[in-house]
Order: sequence, then C-alpha cells, then structure tokens
Amino acid sequence: MNKQILRLAIPSILANITIPLVGLVDTAIVGHISDAHAIGGIAIGTMLFDLLYWNFGFLRVGTSGMTAQAFGRGDKEQCARLLTQSVSIALIGAAAIWLLQWLFVTAALAIVPCSEQVALFARQYFFIRIWAAPATLSLMALKGWFIGMQDTVSPMITDMVVNVVNMLVSYVLAVYTPMGALGVALGTVVAQFTGLSLAIILLLCKYRDVFRGLSIWQLARDMQGMRSLITLNANLFVRSLCFMIVYVGFTSLSSMYGDTDLAVCSILMKLFMLVSYFVDGFAYAGEALVGKYIGEAKSHPISDSPSGRPVSNSPSGASEISSLVRLLFLWSLGVGAVFTVLFALSYMPMYRMMTSDGVVLERLTDFTLWLIAMPIVSTLAFMWDGVFTGATAGKQIRNAMIWAAVGFVLGYVASYHWLGTHALFVGYFLHLVARVIYLTAAWRPLLERQSRIFEPLTSNL
Repeated sequence: MNKQILRLAIPSILANITIPLVGLVDTAIVGHISDAHAIGGIAIGTMLFDLLYWNFGFLRVGTSGMTAQAFGRGDKEQCARLLTQSVSIALIGAAAIWLLQWLFVTAALAIVPCSEQVALFARQYFFIRIWAAPATLSLMALKGWFIGMQDTVSPMITDMVVNVVNMLVSYVLAVYTPMGALGVALGTVVAQFTGLSLAIILLLCKYRDVFRGLSIWQLARDMQGMRSLITLNANLFVRSLCFMIVYVGFTSLSSMYGDTDLAVCSILMKLFMLVSYFVDGFAYAGEALVGKYIGEAKSHPISDSPSGRPVSNSPSGASEISSLVRLLFLWSLGVGAVFTVLFALSYMPMYRMMTSDGVVLERLTDFTLWLIAMPIVSTLAFMWDGVFTGATAGKQIRNAMIWAAVGFVLGYVASYHWLGTHALFVGYFLHLVARVIYLTAAWRPLLERQSRIFEPLTSNL
C-alpha cells in the first residue's frame, strides 16, 4: 500500500514544487525590464486571477473523487462521462468569465487600493491573460480526471511543461518584443493552451480505450450524471468561497497594521504554503486511492454477515480504507514534522531569503512560534480534505470549511484588541483546527455507513 501511495504522491510533489518558480520568474522578468508600476500591476493582476480561478477549484476536486470511484468499479463509460461533463462545465465557466470580465476587473480594482498607473497595467495584464480561461479551467478538470484514474504522472508532465513554457515564452515576449512587461501575460496564455494540447495528447495516447465506441456528445448531455456532478461541485464551490474568505481576509486585514506587518504576514504565508506543496501530493494520493477502494467495494455483491448485517464482499472494504488513511496520515505527519524541525532550526536563513529589510527581519522573529506551530495542524487539514474528496463527501467538506471560516473570524475578533497582528495568526490557526476537528468527527460515521452497505456516497450530498 505504501508503494501505491508513493507512486501517486511523488509525481504530484515534483509538479507542485515548480509552481512558485513561475511567479518568481515573472516578477524577476518584469523587475529587470520595467518600473515599479509594472511590478505592482503584475502582482494585482495575478491576485485577481487567483481569486477568480479559486472559485473553480471544484473542477479538479469534484472530478477526481467521482472518477476514482468509477475507476474502482471498473465503469469505463462513467469515467468517460465524468470527463466530458467536467470539461463541459469548464467551458461554460470560461464563457461566463469572458462575458463578465469587464464587470469583474472593474469591481475588483475599485476595491483594491492602488495608483492609476498600477491599475492601468493590471487591467491590461488581465485582459490579455483572460483569453487563457478555457484552457486553464479545462486543465483543472483534466488534472482531476487523471488523478481519479490513478495517474499523477500525466498531470505532473503537463504542469511542468506549462511552467517551463510559461517562463521561456514570457521571457522572450517581454524582452524581445514591443509588448514589454505585458509579454508575461501572453506567455501565460501560450503556456496554458500548450498544456491543454499536451493533456489531450496524453489522454488520447493512454486512455483511448475508455472512450472507444462512446459518443462524447451523448455523454456530455447525460443530465442524470451531470446532476450528481453539479451537486457535488456546488458543495465544493461553497467550500472554495469560504476558503477565499479566510485567505483574502487574512491578507486584507494584515494591511491595516502597516507596511512592515503586511510584509511579515505575506512572507509567513508563503512559507506556510511551502508545506502544502509537499502534503498535497499525499492528499492527491488519498483522493485517488480512497475513491478507488470505495468504487471497488461498490462493484462487489453484498451479502449477509453472520451478524445478519449486509456487507460487501469486496477485498477493499472498510478495514483496508482505514489502513490506507492511517498510512496517509503517517506520511503527511512526517512531512509536517520535517517542516516543523526545519522552521525551528532555520527560520532566520529562510527569513533572509525572503527579505533583506532589517526592520521586517526583526519583526518576523516575533512570529516564529506561529511558523513552527502551523505545519502539523495544516498537514492534518490538507490530508483530511484529500480523504473526503476521494469519498466524494461534498457535504462534509463544505461544512468543515464553513466552520473553518467561522473559526477564523471568531479567533481574530476575540483577540485583535490585545494581540494586534498576532490575532490574524490566531484566526488562521483556529480555521485549520476547526477543519481537523470537524472532519475527524465526521470520518467514523462515514466509514461505518460504508462498511454496512457501501452505498454511493453522493447520496450524502
């Protein structure tokens, strides 16, 4: 079982660690060929896309869990149906983004405080990069589908190619064409469509048999299957909104405490996110394997146990799922422990890598305990997300994130009068704890229900 986990986790980790390089390269390119207005415009434009695409995270998450269960059942037609329907939703979403782009960017820039020059550049950047929306959203759906099919190598290859093409094309366009700094936006568009083309090629090469003899148009129009996917995605959409409240709230509130504390919060958040790049690999493995095991269980006939209770004859029953979850948590806690030790022993060199400002460095040391405390609890939260995603338990994922948002707000409100900026970290820590507590409490009833009859978890939505 450990081999299965590592086979799925390692490619995802390798892909994840390339992600921050793109932002660093884009910033470096613009920083060397343009002025502060362009740097600020890129930062705001990137933030706008983060906020926009965050709300479509359900395309990856929802697709992976449902596909993993269909894969476990050996239902190729359902696997094909899920991909076509998820991509259809992605394209509809992209069309909506195109239609509403002026409204979104105008509203967003009205809220974000910045100079006219920065706002102008951010707007120009946004209106170029927005053309990548169909490719970006479709790639989310394809990545989720690949993971559900127990394949993390294909999304790894795709992500790495996207990131490399983005860096190379952005550099060429920014340095050697009249576009200048805006070339990084077009570079992203080119990279996203390159990645989509590659993903389609991998799909046709590796999974042609899944779609053989099936009508893609008919699969996309299957409203019964679409209904289940939309129901799950609706719950995951609410979860994304709640997560955005926490993240945006943390960033926005930190600006109230001055430029120094804003920089401190930004640096610490980036260091927190380093943990997720590694833990997410194991969370993706959890999505794929939990979903597969549940699908396998559903594909076997149900018979009566000696106690008279109906049970599945699947070799992948509740005990195997429990063993899998325990191993996943051991791996994720190991990652959390490594980062805890790393942060405890090397926090100052890490701070110096992020900034050379003496005032910011001194202020960062006041928050080091938060840096050390976050990895363990965050790994537990991320891992539970992966497990429940594999189980397609959208209701629980949604509710956990609602309570997490409440925890963040209450933690901050209860402590900001006497803790100042530290109150933000109290709130952020409590949002993680709330997720862990809720999902830990919800897991046993979910597993017990599965062990009785292995009924479709989507009925829980």
